[in-house]
Amino acid sequence: MTVEKCIIVEGRSDKLNIAPIFAEDVKIICTNGTISEDALLDLLEPFEECTFYTLFDADKSGEKLRRLTKRIYSEAVHLFIPRTYIEVANAPKKVLANLFSDARFSVHKQYLTSASESF
Repeated sequence: MTVEKCIIVEGRSDKLNIAPIFAEDVKIICTNGTISEDALLDLLEPFEECTFYTLFDADKSGEKLRRLTKRIYSEAVHLFIPRTYIEVANAPKKVLANLFSDARFSVHKQYLTSASESF
């Protein structure tokens, strides 16, 4: 089975938080924090056939990675967690599941928040 979607996150804790949400094959790639342009190119090269998505923390290092990714992969889709949570690893799975569902990912229904629930 070919993976068509790749999500770039900062760290392992981000990956562990989002991985159970998906009901489809999604490759989650960790930058392990700050990364150079060359290292990012090397990291993503094996997945060039994928559609790239980014999900970074709502902080200075996350914004730095987002700018770098925009420069290298302008076609990447950038997803944003609510600034309330600051870190992807701290965002509730229901919030993340709704974010991914809105971005047309297949997610496990148990994580989805109904319209009547508030965040």
